[in-house]
Amino acid sequence: MPPAAPAPLPSLVRSAAERLASAGVSDPVVDAELLAAHVLGVGRGELQAAMLRGDGLDEAAAHAFEELVERRSARIPLQHLTGSAPFRHLELAVGPGVFVPRPETEIVAQIAIDALVASASPAPVAVDLGTGSGAIALALATEVPHARVFAAEKSVDAFVWATENARRVGAENLRLARVDLEHAFPELDGTVSVVVSNPPYVPDDAIPRDPEVRLYDPPAALYGGPDGLDVVRILSRVGLRLAHAGGSIVIEHGEWQGAAIRGILGADGWRAAATHPDLTMRDRVTTALRP
Repeated sequence: MPPAAPAPLPSLVRSAAERLASAGVSDPVVDAELLAAHVLGVGRGELQAAMLRGDGLDEAAAHAFEELVERRSARIPLQHLTGSAPFRHLELAVGPGVFVPRPETEIVAQIAIDALVASASPAPVAVDLGTGSGAIALALATEVPHARVFAAEKSVDAFVWATENARRVGAENLRLARVDLEHAFPELDGTVSVVVSNPPYVPDDAIPRDPEVRLYDPPAALYGGPDGLDVVRILSRVGLRLAHAGGSIVIEHGEWQGAAIRGILGADGWRAAATHPDLTMRDRVTTALRP
């Protein structure tokens, strides 16, 4: 019996997108294309070119694609299926046990990078508290190569992912430590130019609607106490310990939390607290300076 003819890629992807849309996936066309690209081992642009040519998938690849679409329809995160998540210029390994980095966190990294570049020191120091996958720390280490970057993570599972990402990227100016935030890097006290964090900031009773977040992101990376700011209070105190005079703190948060965080930072002695929007114009980052 002759082998089955390749299944046409455009119709497979179109059908997958329709199934994902019916399952409530927010970007069904993008996800269908990324899953097909993953099966083929190509980028999304190459996948789109293959669709324009009318290329097909052989039986094994079509079966693999079908299985991935089925799992994505069950709202397993796309990044868990492909094993990677983009962050700025990086492709990070992610999966169960680690928070999947979001596009909105890229502005947090940018603000921290700008502050680090502006430092007068020839070898400025940055600390990422609660690094998770290592996204922010690796962005700083690779985009500001003359800096020394330190990253702390308490979770064993997340620390394993961060270690793997650091190995893949090969950032020699990055040091990872598995330690809780309050006890991170005492040897750096008073020497740090930028303290940055994407802490858990969801209030305990504000359960996320999306199954990908609610069921798959680690609770310790999501929930921050009754008002979502328990870890921010710790960050403020630890940041004061670590930062030198004129050093910055950069904290990601929810769009309604800027005023409360500015209040926490101001009460602890930080100066010039300011809140900044992300690319969707939602308040996302609050910064302050150590006097």
